[in-house]
Amino acid sequence: MRAVTYDQFGPAKDVLQLENIPTPDPKAGEVLVALKTSAVNPSDVRARAGGRPGVTKPPFPKIIPHSDGAGIIEAVGEGVDPSRIGERVWIWNGQWQRPFGTAAEYIALPSDQAVRLGDNLSFDEGAILGIPGLTACYTVLGNGPIEGQRILVSGGAGSVGNLAIQIAAASGAEVYATARGKAGIAAAKDAGAHEVFDYTSPTLADDLLAAPGGRPFDRIVEVEFGKNIETDTRVIAEGGRIVTYGSAKDMTPTLPFYPLMFKAVTIETALIYLLGQQQRADMISALSTLIESGALNLRVSDTLDLADCARAHALVEQGARDGAVILRT
Repeated sequence: MRAVTYDQFGPAKDVLQLENIPTPDPKAGEVLVALKTSAVNPSDVRARAGGRPGVTKPPFPKIIPHSDGAGIIEAVGEGVDPSRIGERVWIWNGQWQRPFGTAAEYIALPSDQAVRLGDNLSFDEGAILGIPGLTACYTVLGNGPIEGQRILVSGGAGSVGNLAIQIAAASGAEVYATARGKAGIAAAKDAGAHEVFDYTSPTLADDLLAAPGGRPFDRIVEVEFGKNIETDTRVIAEGGRIVTYGSAKDMTPTLPFYPLMFKAVTIETALIYLLGQQQRADMISALSTLIESGALNLRVSDTLDLADCARAHALVEQGARDGAVILRT
């Protein structure tokens, strides 16, 4: 099978290579998926570049990158119902703590990591459901119903943020967001935010507190925790919750502890790779229900051939995109 691999950290154009390697056989409890698409996420880019804290060399001799993808089950291992053969599926945690991910023509992985893909979704869209879809769903719905809550989504033009707005709006919340530039603000507004604020504004906290209704936020979905914690502290309600899934611009943030404590704020860090079994099942179910209802627009920015994997990584690194970057295998 064709696969993109790397065996050392470095720039995508220098370390990623397309090669032919043996197609895997599904082991007991596994399925073999003929992949149609593979999505490139920022976490995939950081992993290839050696950007994960404390990791100084690749954890396996050869790595096929990417955790997300979609395709068709072609074979099953012992203990898996043969009726799954031919099923359209999307993949989660394809390359988490495993050497071989979805940037290939095939992947063998545990059966429960291949989730049935509804006929109303394309394989491109299916490749978005893993990291962006589940992260957005968990950061919004991971602590129960949010109907009637006032929610702020930071970075509402990004893949996760945009889906978080859609999920929160479809779940009955009053949603506000931050973004940058006309296109970003329009994207967040189109996703369902009541109002969208420029996150570069020096008066952002005041602007947010002056939003219609004039009260603090019950929940904040945060993409840049360190950079935004001062603003978040000002605008979060007493007893509110900040759920953060990133802090790339300030990886060692200093917290305004007492202002947070005297609001009894809960801070939760969300890493979608490590959801518990029941949590993940609940989020997959919630995500499936939202998809079936037509509530979600799964945006695709660029589609490239598997051979263009290095270019796809560059597009994600540049950040100027309005949806997912997808490789077609």
